[in-house]
Amino acid sequence: MALTIYGVAASRAGRNLWALQELGVAYDRVLTDFKGDNKQSDFLAVNPNGRVPALKHDDLVLFESLAINLHLARTFGKGFLQPDTEADAALAVQWSFWAVTEVEKANLHAMFHAVGRPDFQDGTAGVEAQRLSIDPALKVLDQALDGRDFLVGDRFTVADLNVASVMLWAFMARMDLGSYPNLARWLSACIARDGRKAVGAMVKAEMAS
Repeated sequence: MALTIYGVAASRAGRNLWALQELGVAYDRVLTDFKGDNKQSDFLAVNPNGRVPALKHDDLVLFESLAINLHLARTFGKGFLQPDTEADAALAVQWSFWAVTEVEKANLHAMFHAVGRPDFQDGTAGVEAQRLSIDPALKVLDQALDGRDFLVGDRFTVADLNVASVMLWAFMARMDLGSYPNLARWLSACIARDGRKAVGAMVKAEMAS
């Protein structure tokens, strides 16, 4: 079994590195940034979209970070990241699509405002504007977590990992999640996991190198 992930930890590849840390699966990594490496011909042969991450698993090539995690969970995560029933596995796919379509863009823009990226320099006001733009979606997630520790089943699964990895940007932007207590509690627990901490250490190491 040959498993190779392309990307730096401070990118959407961090989502896949989190999954791999949780699973304890051996893998190789090709450090590929999104500032030029991703446009080189050798990487475009892997992902013609020119975006990180990408995954090679033997003869299979995948892109799209949450799809990669669904594959990793299904292949290596039985009894752990992969939900136990077909119904719960379908819900994990549902929540993964939900995260991308409903909250990912606003969370990313909130982080851009928080760090003062050019064209996103409204600071906390910009972060708050992004929160308001996805308030209905955040209420949906908060309600889904009412009385529950996990989105699907009775343990941490790829559903939690995928959604939390998208909501991580809101956390990094210090978005005020006080109106969503169930979401805030759940997200804090997800981010506190050792697998996510390990990815945070990778980010710091890459930035220092």
